[in-house]
Amino acid sequence: MGRQIRVSGAVLVALLLAAGTGCSDPAAPGGGDPKASAPAGSPSTAAPNAPNAPGGGAEPAGGDVLPGMVSAAVARTQLAALQVAPVGTMAGYSRDKFTHWAQQGNKCDTREVVLKRDGTEVTQDAECKAVSGNWKSLYDGAVVTEAGKMDIDHMVPLAEGWRSGAAGWDSARRKAFANDLTHPQLLAVTAASNRSKGDQSPDLWQPPDKASWCRYGRAWTTVKSTYGLTVTEPEKKMLATMLDTCAS
Repeated sequence: MGRQIRVSGAVLVALLLAAGTGCSDPAAPGGGDPKASAPAGSPSTAAPNAPNAPGGGAEPAGGDVLPGMVSAAVARTQLAALQVAPVGTMAGYSRDKFTHWAQQGNKCDTREVVLKRDGTEVTQDAECKAVSGNWKSLYDGAVVTEAGKMDIDHMVPLAEGWRSGAAGWDSARRKAFANDLTHPQLLAVTAASNRSKGDQSPDLWQPPDKASWCRYGRAWTTVKSTYGLTVTEPEKKMLATMLDTCAS
């Protein structure tokens, strides 16, 4: 029979406590600050509304239907970074240099895609043409039920794009600009408001419905930022005024 070793109760308790608390490495997963071990870019560590995130890094505010809309704060940052330059020349400009409307598949061109996106209860025929629906025009607040009375407006007009940098683009980039469904460049508005706007910049024309100025300013600024287009000093000042109408 082997020799028995007696261990006092106090010593045994001390050994058990040491075994229970001395095995956790604070630097190992499960130890220390849980945030420190979260993978980079995970939801718990990724910065919300980061400027480099898709769509400019901000969720659209309530009521926005345009894609890629950003918050007023992000738009102000974009506006501050835009290059200020005099109005460019119209020499050599032609709308034909901005191919539109491009085919988008299933017999639908860009116009019909935007009509479907911006309207409610929109029905289309076998050729993808809108035959019924309801649209609310951002510029004047008018409600329209006939697709033929709606225009698809380029937020930054093609001629304005030409004057502020697009004159130096190739045909592929101009086509992308004229058919952009990712950024807030295209929207369905009444033909009357679209014709009133023409190719004017915000310092020369503003939507008659002032309630739309916040969205208009954010959209215009984002498109110019996305495409690296310049702004004039009066244009930049008016855009800042429009952004000041935003709730936050």
